[in-house]
Amino acid sequence: MRLFIVLLISGPLAAQDPSPYVPLAHWANPYVEHWIARGVMVDPTPLRRPFHTDPLVRALEAADTLLLSKGERRMRGAMLDDLARRERGPWGRLDLHAGVAAASHARRDPLRAAGTGHVTAAGGLALTLQFGSAVLATHPQFDSRLKYDPDYAGKKDRAIAGRNAAAYLSAQWRYGELFFGSLDRNWGPTALDGLLVSPGPYSYDHLGLAVGTASVRLEALLTQLDDLPDTAGVANHRWWVAHRIVFRPPGRSTFSLWEGTVVAGPDRALEPWYANVVNLGLLAQYDQGSSANSLLGADVELWINRIRAFAQLLLDDVQIDRAAASDREPPSYGFTLGAQGGAGPAAWTAFYSRVTNLTYRTPSPPETVVRRGVGLGRNFSDYDQLTLRASVVLGPGVLVTPEATLLRQGQGDFRLPYPAVAAYDSTPTFLSGVVERTVRFALGARWHGGGWSLVADGGAHLIRNAGHVAGRHDTRWVGSIGVTHRLHWESVLP
Repeated sequence: MRLFIVLLISGPLAAQDPSPYVPLAHWANPYVEHWIARGVMVDPTPLRRPFHTDPLVRALEAADTLLLSKGERRMRGAMLDDLARRERGPWGRLDLHAGVAAASHARRDPLRAAGTGHVTAAGGLALTLQFGSAVLATHPQFDSRLKYDPDYAGKKDRAIAGRNAAAYLSAQWRYGELFFGSLDRNWGPTALDGLLVSPGPYSYDHLGLAVGTASVRLEALLTQLDDLPDTAGVANHRWWVAHRIVFRPPGRSTFSLWEGTVVAGPDRALEPWYANVVNLGLLAQYDQGSSANSLLGADVELWINRIRAFAQLLLDDVQIDRAAASDREPPSYGFTLGAQGGAGPAAWTAFYSRVTNLTYRTPSPPETVVRRGVGLGRNFSDYDQLTLRASVVLGPGVLVTPEATLLRQGQGDFRLPYPAVAAYDSTPTFLSGVVERTVRFALGARWHGGGWSLVADGGAHLIRNAGHVAGRHDTRWVGSIGVTHRLHWESVLP
């Protein structure tokens, strides 16, 4: 009842005007994130990506242009020309894009470069329709890089691979949104993939819900995962439910509490007590005496003057009572600590993140937090990462991002079997086996102008204990470059 009263007296959702999502791959996002980190503009959706179009347009219009260079003001104008909708009533938009790229690897994340490098081609079209409170979007595309990406589990035995990057129907009202379809999402600090919900597994179909105001907001998603065999080889049906409540008190700070639950079993349907997004799955699990893998966590974002501090915590399995041997398993958790700020025309980001050895896996393999072999949150465990990154706009449309990263990767992996009870005492909590250490020095650059985009990234990886072989050292050059041309048309629908 108290939550209901708060919803009534608070302001409406930040995305109260129905509008499409701005995909995470949109060309404008890196520039927007740069300006948010500098403090030039307000983040319209803290701890949540992707943006809705209208709140992003309002934030761009309200940006402090006195802190922008002439070239940056031109970029802001180009974004508003691309994103702002100037017509009311039923509306449609068609985007076309095509491009070529060359890379030394196929995985999207250059820090963990994998897959065979090739010259690849990509293209597609995105159709967006809006009828009052209803938004429909679909974005079929082809991309030959997908054939070589180890994180992509779709069809790869054709000359050209393809997928639907986004396909959804979203009904949006003053105090809520009902969503069904596929869309890349990220929950938590925006400097890296979230610990619970991230774009790592590629977009997947899910039912989404958002209810609340700009001050208090409940968000949830529900989907069916791919079947996985248990220890006896029997296929298990699997379901994934994630929900959180986000608080934005007066000021610029944001907090959230969240839970994720993997439900699995032979011929198992999703029970209503897990589908209830205002219930706590962990309590329902014990109350109903059913099996599930529950994860709990929290996010926080605090602004201190012009510095944005952020943190995320995941608790997967932390034992309190260690009397029995079965209670002595190593703790499973993950966390991120970091900050962003501005230094004149530049922005900087620094963060440290850790995921322990047994995080995301359980004694029951179907309850692993994974979809088609890729983590629903992070795609790796048993590692930590320290990253220092900067960004600066050097000219019209030119954004440069130097980076230095230290990555330590143990031999733990959530795809591996869970250790036996007898091995709990000898199982490391963190950084198991031979630890591979990678030091990355990289420089990224992008340019956008006149419908053309050029994106390049190159880095040197200094690797110790390469491949988890003690004493084996390696130095690798990891790089990519791509050019894309985009066109779009929009019109009021009769």
